[in-house]
Amino acid sequence: MFYVKYGKPILDKLLCVLFFPILLPLFVAVFLLLLLTQKGKVFFVQLRPGFQAKPFKIYKFRTLQDFAGTDEERATTIGKFLRKTNLDELPQVLNILKGEMSWVGPRPLLMEYLPYYNEYQQKRHNVLPGITGLAQLQLPKDAPFTEKANLDVYYAENLSFQMDLKIIFQTFKYFFENRSTEKHLKSDLHQ
Repeated sequence: MFYVKYGKPILDKLLCVLFFPILLPLFVAVFLLLLLTQKGKVFFVQLRPGFQAKPFKIYKFRTLQDFAGTDEERATTIGKFLRKTNLDELPQVLNILKGEMSWVGPRPLLMEYLPYYNEYQQKRHNVLPGITGLAQLQLPKDAPFTEKANLDVYYAENLSFQMDLKIIFQTFKYFFENRSTEKHLKSDLHQ
């Protein structure tokens, strides 16, 4: 498919260029804030399964302290804010520029989940993972894994320019219109 092979990578890079004036100051501000307020590394780097389940290093701003406990217990004050606003995901733009991720696609989960995917669910790895995706917009965070995987596979099998644009616009709508609530979006993206 022409869009998947050529159009989507061009769209990803174009969006990086268009968002650059907004993303760079945000990136620098968060980087400096973390550098000045917490000990240790500013970035969290972890292996995740990418296209065809090939491992790649995903980048995030570090939001958790290094001790045993739940994420809620380990999150720094700034980390809680970054996680709530999704600003901790900002370094993944580097993954997009490297061609390891896309703006839109299934969220890359942990490597240790790979053995638990059935043959159908493995199809979610037939496309690049993304920062935002169909499952993130249509399901609550605590939705069952199977529901999320099914939407990820639906996306992978029906990927198109129109669907990507709808997901991008729905993501902006979510952040700019509904950010103050904890509701998730219901839309007709996959109908």
